[in-house]
Order: sequence, then structure tokens, then C-alpha cells
Amino acid sequence: MALLGNPNCGKTALFNLLTGSRQKVANYAGVTVERKEGVLETAAGRRVFVLDLPGAYSLNALSADEAVTRDVVTGKSGEALPDLLVLVTDATNLRLNLRLVLEAKKLGLPMVMALNMTDMAKKQGIAVDTAVLSRELGIPVIQTVGVHTGGANDLLAALDAPVAAAAPVPWVAPQLDDVLATQREVRRILGLAVTEPVGSLATSDRIDRVVLHPLWGMLVLAVTLFLMFQAVFSWANVPMDAIKAGTAWLGEAVKAVVPEGMLQSLLVDGVVAGLGGVIVFLPQILILFLFILALEDSGYLPRAAFLLDRIMGTVGLSGRSFIPLLSSFACAIPGVMATRTISNWRDRLTTIMIAPLMTCSARLPVYALLIAAFIPEQTVGRFFNLQGIVLFALYIFGIVSAMAVAWVMKRFRDNTSHSPLMMELPAYRWPNLRNLALGLYERAWIFIQRVGTIILTLTILLWFLSTFPSPPEGATGPAIQYSLAGIIGRGLEHIFAPIGFNWQISIALVPGMAAREVAVGALGTVYALSATGDAAATALEPLIAGSWSLATALSLLVWYVFAPQCISTLAAVKRETNSWKYVWIMAGYLFALAYIACFITYRIAVAFGAG
Repeated sequence: MALLGNPNCGKTALFNLLTGSRQKVANYAGVTVERKEGVLETAAGRRVFVLDLPGAYSLNALSADEAVTRDVVTGKSGEALPDLLVLVTDATNLRLNLRLVLEAKKLGLPMVMALNMTDMAKKQGIAVDTAVLSRELGIPVIQTVGVHTGGANDLLAALDAPVAAAAPVPWVAPQLDDVLATQREVRRILGLAVTEPVGSLATSDRIDRVVLHPLWGMLVLAVTLFLMFQAVFSWANVPMDAIKAGTAWLGEAVKAVVPEGMLQSLLVDGVVAGLGGVIVFLPQILILFLFILALEDSGYLPRAAFLLDRIMGTVGLSGRSFIPLLSSFACAIPGVMATRTISNWRDRLTTIMIAPLMTCSARLPVYALLIAAFIPEQTVGRFFNLQGIVLFALYIFGIVSAMAVAWVMKRFRDNTSHSPLMMELPAYRWPNLRNLALGLYERAWIFIQRVGTIILTLTILLWFLSTFPSPPEGATGPAIQYSLAGIIGRGLEHIFAPIGFNWQISIALVPGMAAREVAVGALGTVYALSATGDAAATALEPLIAGSWSLATALSLLVWYVFAPQCISTLAAVKRETNSWKYVWIMAGYLFALAYIACFITYRIAVAFGAG
């Protein structure tokens, strides 16, 4: 069976509930759209193969996702038609969802309708008569709650019933008259089957008068983002101090147990110093995600996209680019993948190319380290944290740079017309605490997995390069100077010296291309092995504060605003564009921007006495 429904109707949650861990993710043949497949078993022992189709508002496709969905249910994809089509709908928004149901009915496939989110509909005072709805649509209607255990029991029971034979009808793209007739039918069915409380959207409308106002709305958005970055520093101090203390204790404990030698150096200078220097920033990353998830769950993000549509139109984008770009603040990879919803190829390509300029969470450890080391922790204007203001400024710098790049790309386009934005604005709701907790848990687990796999691997590799070969007899400097990493760093120093980077920073930039967080761990490893005698590096922050100039710190901050993307993001760009050309263009222009911006920053800072 195939699950068909609008975006945000809870379809994927229902898919997860039905299939659990018996699922896999791949791409459809020939395209980069994600394909989710799973298997379920009913109470009677029937095994059912389940396909979660990409969300679509209509079979008259406007995006790559919708085109894949249309091709699967109409037989144009080349694979067998589904034996059963499950039309997943949002019980709180049937006015929008029923259009797709009526379109799908014309395909001649056996189908049932899953009336999802029925619990939310009851809370909002929306009453749906499923018997009347089933009679008017001519198909079974089953209530489901995709986020509750047991919320799909009625659907599972229905799957044991015999499935009628398909009588497929060739699909024909609807004309304007067909669309208008469908909308009239939707209104007729809603009038018979659905009762909504009077003024159910009155609260949302009152909020929107402020939130969508050209002036006040922009102020609300700016204040929201500003407070978000203030919280990243203000709320994270206590858990970060606890993690730092735990890391220091662990290092001393390992030293007490493991005899001095190569193994102790690997564990203390490599693993503990490297991983501890990254994990300490987990609280700040989770606070950033808490805000993003809360804004998304509340229904505010589509409003922000609508609000920014006119501004983004001046640089050749539409407000639809806002969601992928905001996703890129978490990680550029889901941001690049989210551009699939943009129907205009030029808009989509521009969004992909500037997504890396949004400051992803992997940069946050680098920013936090440098800001804490070089920016004093003081209050500005009685309420605001100076470190939070600097972090906010870095994010704004990335956004402004992205808009500038988009404007330049617009100059090279043949068609510079603005694509109109049509987007669903859901009703406001309080963020669900369970969803927030699950989202934060998933993000923390992903981060820890990265720490335990790629970051650990790179940390050990860097320790090896920083330890071997051993220094020659009679050497007076720290051992790392004579190692492979030291040799590489000395070579790269010639390239990066004009922008203020020493050989230790040059070494850290290399593994940072695999994962940005590694740069902090790499610096911890390099400086731990660079120290001699009693000067062993126990804390990276005071060490770099005493050995780097402010000009170097500012230059490195600017480098990470533009820094060439990590390998994973470049791979995602290749997958989404199906071309190596755009990968090389992205890597090249980001490196050039980073170097030029750092050179200007460093020279100006030196001129003002910060060198």
C-alpha cells in the first residue's frame, strides 16, 4: 500500500507507527527524491509492503517531490501500481486536504482515507462525521492518531479485509474548470460532514495582524532571532562548566590509571582532549535547536517565510527559500535537501548555493570557543550579553553574505522575474513538549554519534599524525613540530600566514573539512601535544587567549562564516544537482570569499592595533 497526503498531515508519523524499525530509506531511480519503504504485519498475519510517498498538495505536480508522487500513483514511474492507496488527511485542515483526495479518487485504485490528527481536531472543537464523510466520498474513512501508540489499530484491522481489484483510469492533468469544480465539491462535503467552532481562527488572525505586519512583523522576527542567540550563551553556562569539569576529571583519572607513555598520550591528549573539546558545546547546540523546533511546532516559520518573501525577492529568491535556509542553521545537508519543494529550478539552485552561508550548528563550537576566549563576558545596556551580541552579529553576517551572493547570481540569470509564493499558514498552537523532547533527543543522539564515529576517528588520526615520527635526538621543541602534522602545518602556514593563521590553526583546518566540530577537537589535540613540561594544555580557551592576537581570532571567526563546506554537504549538493560542476563552483567561491574576507579583516584589525 502507498500513503498519499499533503505535507504536514502526519503521514510520516503514521508510517513510522505502522512499520517501526522495519523500514529503509533510499532514492527513487533517476531522481534525488527520498523513498521510504517499510513492512507491517496485521493481526491476521498478512504482510503488507508500505510506501511513504513524498507530500503533495495536488497530482498536478509543481515540484520534484510532487512529480514522483504523481508518477507512482498514475503508473508513469514504471513500477506496479499500489494495491491499496491510503489517503492520509489532517482532520484539522480538511478544506485543504480533500482536494487531493478527490483527485486521487479519479485514478480508479482501491483506497481508504485515514483521518489523522483526530485528537487535535477534538481539542480545537472540530467535529467530523466520519459516516457522512465516507458516504459522500464513497470510500472507507478510518480515524488515526499517528503520534500515539495504538493510534493506527483501526487501520491495521481494516487491512485484513479483502482488497478490491484495481480498475486504473489514465490520469489527465486538470484544467481550470476541473480545479474550480473540485473546490466546489470540497466546500459541499465540508458543509455536510464537518462542524467547526465559530471564529476558530480568530486568535490566529489577531496574532497575524502583528506578526505579518510589514514593520512590526520584521521587528518581532529580529527580536526572536536576537533572543535565540542570547540564550545560546546565557543558558548554557552551567551545563558547559559541568562538562568541562567532567572532562578534566576524566583526563586526570586516565593519567592515574594508565602509565605514562604512548597509550596515555593517545587517551589523554588524543581522545579526551579532542572529544571533550567538542562535547562541551552540546548544550549550546541543543538550545539553538530548542528554539528552531519550538518556532516550527508553533506555526511561526511559514509566517516568517511569507514575511521575508518581498525582501528575498529583491535578490532573486522567494519566501519559499526561507525554510531550507533556516534548516541550514542546523545543518546545510537537510537545508540542501529541503530545496526540493522549490518548483523553480533557478530559485532552487541559488538556494542550494547559498545554504552553506547559513551558520550551521557545527560552527557553533568554533564560534563559542573564540568568543569566550577573546570577547569579555560583560553586560551591554543592562540586559544583553556582549558575547551573545557578537554571536548574533556573526549569524547576521552570514545571512547578509548569502543575500549578496544570491543578488550576484541573479545578475547572471536570463529570467529575473520573481516567483510568487503560495504557502499554507497553519493555525498557531503551543509547541508540543513531547515533540520538542523527541527532537532534542534525536539531535543530541546524532551529535553524539558523530562524536563517537567520524570525530573520534579523525581525532585519533590527527593524534597519530601529530605524534609520529618521533623528534630527532637533541630536539628542543615540542614533539609535534617534527611530526607529519607539524610538517603539513608548516607547509600550509605559508598559504594562511597572510590572513593571520599559525601552523596550529592550519593543521586544524584540514580535518575540519570532514566535520566542522572537529576543528575544536583538533586544536585541543595539537595544543596538548605542543605544550611542554608544566605548560601542558589542560584548557584550550585560556591557552589560545594568551598565544593568539585578537586579529587572528577575528580572522578565524570570519573564516568560519564563509569556510568551504564539509565533505558531507558537498556530497549532498552533488546528489541534489546531479552535477559535479556545482560542487566545484560552491567549494571554489566559498574558499575565495573566506580568504578575501579574512585578509581584509586581519589587515584592518592589525592596522587598529589588534595584531
